[in-house]
Parts: sequence; C-alpha cells; structure tokens
Amino acid sequence: MSRPALIRLGRPVRAAGAAGMSAFAALAIFLVAFYFIATEKADKVKVVLIAAGLMAVLGLIPGAGVFFSEHEGVDWNVIFLLLGMMIIVGVIKQTGVFDYLAIWAAKKSRGRPYRLMVMLMAITAIASPFLDNVTTIMLVAPVTIVVCNRLRIAAQPYLIAEVLASNIGGAATLIGDPPNIIIGSRAGLTFNDFLMHMAPIVVVIFAVFVLASRWLFASSFQYNAEHVAEVMALQERRAITDPRLLARCLVVLAAVVAGFGLHAVVHVEPSIVALVGAGVMLLVSRANVSEVLSEVEWPTLVFFMGLFVMVAGLVHTGVIAAIGTWALDTLGNDYFMAATALLFGSGVLGAFFDNIPYVATTAPIVEGVVAAAPDPQTGQALWWAFALGADFGGNGTAVAASANVVALGIAARNGHKISFWQFTRYGIVVTAMSTVLAWLYVWMRYFT
Repeated sequence: MSRPALIRLGRPVRAAGAAGMSAFAALAIFLVAFYFIATEKADKVKVVLIAAGLMAVLGLIPGAGVFFSEHEGVDWNVIFLLLGMMIIVGVIKQTGVFDYLAIWAAKKSRGRPYRLMVMLMAITAIASPFLDNVTTIMLVAPVTIVVCNRLRIAAQPYLIAEVLASNIGGAATLIGDPPNIIIGSRAGLTFNDFLMHMAPIVVVIFAVFVLASRWLFASSFQYNAEHVAEVMALQERRAITDPRLLARCLVVLAAVVAGFGLHAVVHVEPSIVALVGAGVMLLVSRANVSEVLSEVEWPTLVFFMGLFVMVAGLVHTGVIAAIGTWALDTLGNDYFMAATALLFGSGVLGAFFDNIPYVATTAPIVEGVVAAAPDPQTGQALWWAFALGADFGGNGTAVAASANVVALGIAARNGHKISFWQFTRYGIVVTAMSTVLAWLYVWMRYFT
C-alpha cells in the first residue's frame, strides 16, 4: 500500500478516535453528575453548573451555539414557559384562591387520605392534556401543599402522585407534554391524531394508576380526626382576599390557556404566550414586581439550563444518536420489534436524559425508520410507540421531565423536600406499569 493511501486511511482513524474520546468524556461527565444528583451528595444546581462548565471547557458542546441551537443547546422555549407561568402563579397566589381550593378539596374528601389523593390526581390528569403538565403542576402543587398543611399531613406523597398523574394525563394530547409537540411537528401529526391514538390508552393507564396508588402510597396515608374537624369548620370563601383581583387574574389565565391551545394555528410559541400573559397579569394586578419575582423558582430554572447543556454534550458528541441508531439497526426490518424497542428504549433513556432533549435528538432517527416502513399505518405505529415511551419515561426519575423538576423545586421551597430516590422509587414502578400496558396497546391496535 502506498504512503498516501496510509495517510488517507489514518485521518479517519484519528478523527474517529478523537470523536470517540469526546463521546466518552461527555458520557463520563454526565454519569458522574447524575450520580451526585441521584445520591444528593451535592446540591443539584451546583452539580449541573460544574458539569456544564466542564462540557464547555473540554469543547464537548457546540461553543456559543449551545445558547442558540434548538437541538444541541438550552431549550429557551421551556425556560421562558416556566418563567412566565411562575410569574402568573405568583400573582394568582396573592388572591387567596389556593387556600380556597385547598379547603374545598379537604372538605369534599372529608380529610380521607386516599379520597383526597384521588381527587387531586383526577384534577391534575384532566387539566394536563389542555394546560400542559408543567403549567398544571404549577397551579395544583401550591393547593396541595396548603391542604396538607391544613390537615397536618406530609405533602410529599400527594405531590409525587400528582406529578405521575400529570405526566400520564399530558400524554393524551399534542400540547399536553412538550415531547408530543416535537413529535407532532416532526411527524405531521395533528391535535386530533393524538387525541384518537393516545387518549384511549392514557385513560386506561390512569385508571390502573388510581387503583395502584392505594397500594403504592398506603404507608403514607394518615388521618387525624381532630385536624379534619378543624378544616371542616372553615369557610373557604373567606380565604379569597381580593375577589376583584381574582376575577382579572382568571380572565388573563383563561386567555393564556386559550393561547396554548391555539399556538399551532396562530404560530406563536407557548413560551411567548406565557411571557405575554405574565406581563399582562402584572399590569392588571398592579402587583409589586419584586414580590412576585421572589416567588419564581430561580434554582429550578438554573438547574434546567445546566441540564440542557449537559445533554447538549451527549447530543453534540453523538452519544444519544449512536445509542438510538445501534438499537434500531439491530432490529432490521422487524417493525414490531422496532416499535417495542422504541417504546421500552424511550422509556428507559427518557428517564435518565430528560425526555425533551431526548425526543428532539431521537426524532430524526425515528423519521428515517418510518420512511422505510412498508405502509403508513406501520410508520404511524412507530411514532405512537415512540411518543408513549418518551411520555411515560418522564415518570422514571426525578429529573426525567420538566414537571418533576418543577414539583421538587416547589416542594423544597415550601419545606416539603422530596429526595431523588423518594420520587424515583415510585416513578420506576409507574413507568414499568405504563410502558407494559402501552406495549400491549400498540401490539393489539397496530400489529394484530
């Protein structure tokens, strides 16, 4: 072989070797950071900032592009959606409506722990498909904390159950869970498509979860007749401190929710709708801006930004794409096995890598597989398997979905800290249950 040929062969080998080292470094940093987040041996915000800094110093992210790339960087749509909704919730909180709803819920359930949990889960699951699961958690979590404080019971089990219910319910529609928006855009699927294909199995899985929650959270149910009697004697209407402000806030909130539902028609991102809504809410309420901004979960927002940068390192170095491509390539032309791999694989990977960037990264791979499918029905089955796995994988760990991180931030801020493993031990069970039921649904509906 000639010397020029050796040189030509050597370049790709060296390039591949450099790429392999970069991928190994990115994966090592991510896994070490995840270990510290999971074991809570260090503050999670400090961990992601250090990990993100290492990714940048070692050149494992696309430079300044990490702040501008939709697929390899910080997802500002998520960050600003959260910021806008946190401001809106901060203003609404001043009206006393959360106390009103908490007392109402406690009285309707008569303080019975399981009945109260089912009521809160049902409200969350019904609202999530239309508000999106992050917004729903921001509205329901404060109510839950107030009612648990009133009844002198631990709020953690109720908050965990609500988040799990929110991620399940949000899977039913195009706008209910951020990964669905990404999948719908990539696959050309409409709101009605999601409603017809996702809602039936979501209803079944939620019903099973409601029944299972009596066993899952059995050790957490507490009933104190004295405290329940105190709450039953309260007049919930007296909790509303400013009825006129509440009326204005509800009008603005209704407009924001309508904006979320129409974003695909008017082509305005939900983050913009939330920010405009927050500005209007501050204007009509005449609230003290400093007081409202103090209600914003700033550590949660910083954690998300750091987490996005960490995942960007895995995307930029090809780790996630390599895993997805390898898994699908090994299946050949067996499309049922491909759907199975997408469903269970997305459930596992989405639980560890945050399902939003995971879906954004894996969607092009799925699109390529769908393009080679023998018929449109098989291709759509792959998209639905992908969506179900990614959505339900969001329940897998405490950092698997936006709603999880937001709920943990709200809980910690209000003195009801939820540890990584306290959430995850329930999340793993619910994810396993959901993915198995979803797999049976995909098999029976699309492959039999």
